[in-house]
Amino acid sequence: MAAEETLALLDRFTAALNAHALDAVMALVTDDIIFESTSPAPDGTRYVGRAEVATAWGDLLASTPKANFTVEEQFCVDPDRAIVRWRYDWGDGHVRGVDVIRVRGDKICESLGYVKG
Repeated sequence: MAAEETLALLDRFTAALNAHALDAVMALVTDDIIFESTSPAPDGTRYVGRAEVATAWGDLLASTPKANFTVEEQFCVDPDRAIVRWRYDWGDGHVRGVDVIRVRGDKICESLGYVKG
């Protein structure tokens, strides 16, 4: 996958998250997706596989109906690695952070989240 395609995939992923469309989000990830959340400190929680990640992201979207991710910057390190610097607003607060993303084929296979705390 070319870097432009990876960035387009990440744009679709952010749009699906902001639409709170969990099925659309999950359509963009591999079956063996790895997601490391930003909490609890200091290491976050590691979720492995479609079912665990869908539950984690589903809970996040359900618990924060006004949630919105704003991409502040994103770029590819190489065609299958990207960095996304973001701001996450949930109504009465926000946090800023970074995701380190790995892509396999045309899907996200790893998302490691880090937050300013």
